[in-house]
Amino acid sequence: MSFKPWKQPLLAALFVAAGTTAATAQDVSKAQRAIELGRYNEARALLRPGSSPETAFELGRVYQMRDMPDSAAYYFNKAAGSTPFGQVAAGRALLAKGQLAPAEAQFDAAAKATKNKDTKVLTMIAQAYGESDIKEAGKSQTYLTAAQTAFKKDDPALMVARGDIYLHSDTGGGEAMTSFDRAIAANPSYAQAYYKKGVLDVRARNYNAAREALNKAIELDPSYAPAYRELADMYYYAGQYNLALENIKKYTDLAERSPATDAQYASFLYLTKKYPEALTEVNKVLAADPNNLTMNRLKAYSLYETGDFAGALAAMDNYMKIAPAEKIIPEDYSYLGRIQARAGKPAEGIATINKAIASTTDPAKKADLQNDLATAYMTNKDYAKAIGVYRQKLANGGDLTDQFRLAVAYGNNKQYAQADSVYGIINTAKPTYAPAVLARAKVNAARDAEGKQGLAKPYYEKYIELSKAEGADQAKFKEGLVAAYGYLGVYNYQKGDKAAAQSNFEQVLALDPTNEGAKNNIEVLKAKPKAPTKAAPKAPVKKK
Repeated sequence: MSFKPWKQPLLAALFVAAGTTAATAQDVSKAQRAIELGRYNEARALLRPGSSPETAFELGRVYQMRDMPDSAAYYFNKAAGSTPFGQVAAGRALLAKGQLAPAEAQFDAAAKATKNKDTKVLTMIAQAYGESDIKEAGKSQTYLTAAQTAFKKDDPALMVARGDIYLHSDTGGGEAMTSFDRAIAANPSYAQAYYKKGVLDVRARNYNAAREALNKAIELDPSYAPAYRELADMYYYAGQYNLALENIKKYTDLAERSPATDAQYASFLYLTKKYPEALTEVNKVLAADPNNLTMNRLKAYSLYETGDFAGALAAMDNYMKIAPAEKIIPEDYSYLGRIQARAGKPAEGIATINKAIASTTDPAKKADLQNDLATAYMTNKDYAKAIGVYRQKLANGGDLTDQFRLAVAYGNNKQYAQADSVYGIINTAKPTYAPAVLARAKVNAARDAEGKQGLAKPYYEKYIELSKAEGADQAKFKEGLVAAYGYLGVYNYQKGDKAAAQSNFEQVLALDPTNEGAKNNIEVLKAKPKAPTKAAPKAPVKKK
């Protein structure tokens, strides 16, 4: 699954505005550091005792990082005023609510009041854009240019803000990376710049560079929790799930345990297929935050994956009731359809998946949904329609996995000749793929139920050969070998080769000592033939 169930916040340290008391400045500075490390509860605790504009401003940032725009706007407005700092705060309140033009009017007023020369104010404006969700770069460039002119050289915090701004655009990755490199060049010990660089490398799937940058951030600051979160992402994308879990655990321990971090941990457990563990964490979050959409979604998903289809249906129904229409994603319909199909509502499941296919334009997601549709048809024993879905997928490309599924559907529909033909395609493409060899043998055994024709013989013999290859996992071959030797025993008996048949059945018993069929067959083969009984004399035929 390709979606990411949580949002990565944009983090950037802000300057403490002039005019604060020493104690307030210290608390604000500590809070800024806590925000950067994802320790939002700690930041809030540091800021709540104060009532200054500076503490209100930072509380606005805390709530913005937590995707709570109304609360963010409330606190930014508490920090608003007629000073340049207050005007930036007013602008951020408007920006949090998505009101770009009025926000820019406030930013313009702050910049003009300082004659575009106050580096702190200009950097704060740039950071306002970098930390927002608005994909707009035009006006922000004006403030970046003014700030760079005022600094006369690269400033690390400004360069990070510049990079964050470019990250909002779909094509700004190159400029963002340049910005983070410039921040590092200006201060080689600036952990946040290495972190930002690592984030971008993870996004670009440039894993070696990402690991190097993120580990450098951790080397400079071992408490830099967000770097562990990004390493977790990187290892997840690279398929190294154990390392992904190890790093997300480090992140949650360092960032602070809260419903938000528990939700991220639960998401990783789900993504790494540890469904029972994910369900435990999901329920913890929902106990504190019953309406958490992501956790309600993952509850339904995880219940399905653990085989609790009735529970999954109830959880999915609840999720669909509380989720706004714009928050529902294609995977939701995919899971809903599969859940319905497995929870005794196959017709509803099929209708749901068909609706999702019709509304999905992404080819990869559409292909996944087609798999779900075919699975729903298979669950409903409508093999002909499942065959139709797989044939359609293969007509548009498909792969050997689709061929295998098509062959299974043919077999379930008792179209053994067609199944044999498709397995033949797979056997040709991957001669050593044992599951396909075994599946082809079973299909031919079904065509030759009494074993007289030996249709399955060459495929069972091939399977036995593959089981003896170097490195073969015998545990995975055991069940197939029982079937293979059993079939060959029957075949050899039919051909009159009792010694070979007995040997075959003995090999079955070596694999499965409790196999009653093999025991009985051996007893029959070992039994001495009964002496012929003397025929009773025929009664004399009377002559007429």
